[in-house]
Amino acid sequence: MKTQMFGSSLAVACAILATAANASAADLSAADQKAIFKAAGFKAQGSSFTRCPDDTSASKMPGAIEQQDLNADGKNEVFVTESSTFCYGGTEQAFVLLTPDGKGGWRKLLDEVGVAVPKDTRHNGWKDIEVGGPGMGPFPIFHFNGKTYARK
Repeated sequence: MKTQMFGSSLAVACAILATAANASAADLSAADQKAIFKAAGFKAQGSSFTRCPDDTSASKMPGAIEQQDLNADGKNEVFVTESSTFCYGGTEQAFVLLTPDGKGGWRKLLDEVGVAVPKDTRHNGWKDIEVGGPGMGPFPIFHFNGKTYARK
């Protein structure tokens, strides 16, 4: 019963992230996607990217990119996600949040096991990020401190 309840919670949280995102990876060139995955610590495995190369289980969902402008500057940040119970346990998912570095590359802002849920609240002009996972919460919230995201 708990697994079913969490699975539903995870699906809802993923839907929230997908709905909140402004654009998918399809809006990025193949070279941009490769650079994003590399900056997030993912490696190519066949036609996909992963940080969990040893997982061959049915729960494995390779790296995916979702874009959202978290600081209202007109440039999208990216969430790079991967799902796997083998690598991430009951939480099932991890994400890396990257922002353009102004030099044509990407800079890591947050790297957590859990489901990223951007909130309407802001710190230093950036949306707060809740990191969801198993259970009823409360879940940790990360605030932008001017350079990166830090736990509240």
